[in-house]
Amino acid sequence: MPSDTSSPTPTTAYRALLRDREFAGLYASFTLTVAASTLSGFALGTLVDERTGSPFLTAVSMYGATFATVLGAMTLMSVADGNRPRRTLVALQCVSLLGVAAQAIPQLPLTARFALLLTLGFFQSLGTGTRMGLLTEVVPTAAYVPARSLMNITSGGTAVLGYALGAVLLRHLTPQQVFLTATALTGAALVVVATTVRDHSIRPPRRPGLRQTWTTNTALLSRKGPRALLLNLWVPNGLIVGCEALFISYAPDHAGILLAAGSAGMLLGDLTVGRFLTATGRDRCAFPLRLLLAAPYLLFALHPPLPWATAAVFLASAGFAATLPLQESLLAVTPDAVRGQVQGVESAGRMTWQGIGAALAGALAQYLAPAPTITALAAASLAVTLLSRPYVRMTTAKGV
Repeated sequence: MPSDTSSPTPTTAYRALLRDREFAGLYASFTLTVAASTLSGFALGTLVDERTGSPFLTAVSMYGATFATVLGAMTLMSVADGNRPRRTLVALQCVSLLGVAAQAIPQLPLTARFALLLTLGFFQSLGTGTRMGLLTEVVPTAAYVPARSLMNITSGGTAVLGYALGAVLLRHLTPQQVFLTATALTGAALVVVATTVRDHSIRPPRRPGLRQTWTTNTALLSRKGPRALLLNLWVPNGLIVGCEALFISYAPDHAGILLAAGSAGMLLGDLTVGRFLTATGRDRCAFPLRLLLAAPYLLFALHPPLPWATAAVFLASAGFAATLPLQESLLAVTPDAVRGQVQGVESAGRMTWQGIGAALAGALAQYLAPAPTITALAAASLAVTLLSRPYVRMTTAKGV
């Protein structure tokens, strides 16, 4: 584990981070990308629900792009550690812009929309790896956790506003018009990256490709420590995202409230863990936060009224903050030369499990009501957390 610090220094303070032009550029482009993704995902989920009425297709439409991220992790994720990361990130942002714009085409068949969703997921996974690889070069090691915390907090806050705004916009606009709004946000993210981020030449020359990706992935997954950390970063999160994917089916008129409550809880958790806890404190709270992530969802077995359901979702989502100390532990056991790829694999696997969770939730909800399905997924998340705890503790204690 990284060395402990008792209080934030000027280097690691959020204000100091934002004074760095490159970090501010990465941060702003990330924020705009999250906003665009939130709006387009909510619009697509609403459109699919209106056309099909299927909980499975609705859930997959909101999180289906995450299935393609595993393809990025398995094939071309080594581009995240190439020696021209800025050029790579700009190119990937251009692809995202085209994909989001295509969703705004009226009367586009659902099959084409799902194909676009998967294509975007593939390239977005490469973009995430590249962005996070750049992050480790733009900020000092001591500032990594605060930087990730700030980006996670912003992601949660932006998602709160995005879901709330999406619910309002869809009362007055068509889904295609909301897609156009998301396109404008994606274009703004592209401009920010192109004008603020510079190329870094400190990386060793590498030839990105399938062989390089597989070599690094094999080395990563052959070690027990990283495997245990990745399991806890991927599976419990993914199962709870499956719960969230059923909100539209569970409460069609109030799904925006539940989704916003989840994002607000995530924001609070990341702010508390990333800003106010030391490295030792973050390490100690990882397991309790994993339990918190799932336990409140067991309340859905009782079909709670909306205020209680909203409170449960808000409380549970604070548990997503366990991701921060686990990511910190993963970074500590990662060689510098492949940090971008490893972080890309971690992010891609986490997103893929979100897609698996959403698909599993939708499939179960075809036969069970949404409330029992939510309860079952929460129980499964708790089981994974409890069973894997010994292996995670061994990894964080030994740093292997």
